[in-house]
Amino acid sequence: MPLSTKKKNDPAVVEPHEGKTGITALIRQLLTELGGDLQERTAAERNKNAIALLSAQHKEKIVTSALLNFCDAEELKPYQAELIKMHAHLERTGKKMIILFDGRDASGKGGTIRAVTRYMNAKGYRVEALGKPSNEQRTELHIKRYIERFPHAGEIVLFDRSWYNRAMVEPVMGFCTNEQYHRFLQKVTSYEDNFIYDAGKTILLKLYFSVTKEEQARRFERRKNDPLRQWKLSEVDLQAQDLWNEFTDKKKVLLQKTHTEKSQWWIIRSDNKHLARLETMKLILRSVKYLGRSRTLDFTANPDIVISGDRELKIMLKQEKEFGVPLS
Repeated sequence: MPLSTKKKNDPAVVEPHEGKTGITALIRQLLTELGGDLQERTAAERNKNAIALLSAQHKEKIVTSALLNFCDAEELKPYQAELIKMHAHLERTGKKMIILFDGRDASGKGGTIRAVTRYMNAKGYRVEALGKPSNEQRTELHIKRYIERFPHAGEIVLFDRSWYNRAMVEPVMGFCTNEQYHRFLQKVTSYEDNFIYDAGKTILLKLYFSVTKEEQARRFERRKNDPLRQWKLSEVDLQAQDLWNEFTDKKKVLLQKTHTEKSQWWIIRSDNKHLARLETMKLILRSVKYLGRSRTLDFTANPDIVISGDRELKIMLKQEKEFGVPLS
């Protein structure tokens, strides 16, 4: 039976799902219902049959989702325009910016980087996501291969995971020795003082993206079931839930040892991806005084999303006292 003629009470007709089924999943199921001859139909026929399947509830859900996505994108655009102004200021003054995107797996680092750089001049920024070190690099100073990718005057470099892997992923997964881990914690802020703070020419922002255990599990499940996202699942991802408390402990030590007045950490609560992206842009913009800053935009931080490193540490220590372990 052609699907366009199916009745609403036909069990093959897809009705709105209970729970948290996403719009993309709903549409994918609708297309699957078009039958085995899907590949033989033209795009116009395929679209016509898919629309015929939609109930009023389907249409309301899809339109609502599309409108929300549109509104989110529109809310970001004024801040993305401000990032272009800020970048022009860096180029005029010869300053450099380094932004570290660290944190838990599936916490939204990559998506935030893409939102931040979406309208920037591609010649003026770089995204660095370093893989495993080579055998030769393993014999060198840990931070050396990152230093080699530092920005030149007027450039912004965004590290999708940084040298702070040595303080989080590597010790938890056994990729470094305890001696290497503790030596890194003792030396890293002095490295940052020596290599980064060059007479005020370099601006360093250290961002830690924090996602709840439940939201991380949901995002991992999506990656497992989506062939376009399966490449994101790494050896570390597959163990992140089981090692949740170990990663939490390393986060606490990270803040205790490497959050300083000169080199601060900022925690980004990222269960809500849109708010995490918006607040990250505002944080970046607040870090630089540049000409032409908008006087109408709100650059104020949302205290529920952006948490200073010292405040986050206090929260974690309080949770540890109350529950035996920190929860974030």
